[in-house]
Amino acid sequence: MCKSISKIGVFVLGILLFTSICYSDGLAQGNLLITPRRVVFDGTRRVMELNLANTGQDSAKYNVSLIQYRMKEDGSFEEITVPDPGQNFADKNVRFFPRTVTLGPNEAQVVKMQVTNMDKLAPGEYRSHVYFRSVPKQVALGEEDTKRDTTAVSVQLTPIFGITIPVIIRVGESTTKVSLSDLKLEVVNDTTNRLQMTFNRTGNMSIYGDLKVIHISPSGKDTPVGTVNGIAVYTPNPARKFMVDLDNDKHVNYHSGKLIVTYSSQSDTKPEKYTEAVLELR
Repeated sequence: MCKSISKIGVFVLGILLFTSICYSDGLAQGNLLITPRRVVFDGTRRVMELNLANTGQDSAKYNVSLIQYRMKEDGSFEEITVPDPGQNFADKNVRFFPRTVTLGPNEAQVVKMQVTNMDKLAPGEYRSHVYFRSVPKQVALGEEDTKRDTTAVSVQLTPIFGITIPVIIRVGESTTKVSLSDLKLEVVNDTTNRLQMTFNRTGNMSIYGDLKVIHISPSGKDTPVGTVNGIAVYTPNPARKFMVDLDNDKHVNYHSGKLIVTYSSQSDTKPEKYTEAVLELR
């Protein structure tokens, strides 16, 4: 996810540009591409790597730190310093190196993540977020624009990019279960078919997977009409509201047949189906 920062001064205004692109295995914002999109320590590995790549034409510098978020019911995030009831931070048991990364054009580098004292943690899930914050380039003294009117108040826009990756520690067996409810199809602006739903989570750990929507016509023809990858419901949230805009396929009649909504694990072989729900159309 992306983090917003703004600095307002007399002559300088700093603005975080909030354009991010999700790839199949990575997350990108600005010219920074990071893979994988999340780090999960489940006891099988103690060290993992984040691969950073600068896809731009200029050098870029990033400060790396750990921050804490709560997920709200609508799926958005809010930075916090104290965990909510039922939430555990992972920062005290995670080390990473380096803490500053400088990448030239088309260069790549690895940030190593290590879990510590995992055997001393109580069963459950612990989560923090690695935050990559771009460092604006500083203009050297004497390189300022000498043609600028120094008698006028000016505003300089300095883009500051930020991107976060969840880091999760899981201890013990998962008791998590998930279901889908409150399915509702509505038409937005007379053109968009929007499917609303609620993810319901129970158990001691978060859930993460891909959503697929298939339309089944009265004659039995099935047509994929929607896909969303990487949907999470983090602890301690019992529910998350979600919506997806379905394809405007002229061969699909959203007033007849039914929609089958499937939520499954991410896998290159055979995904595990977490849950499935059906909405009868009329």
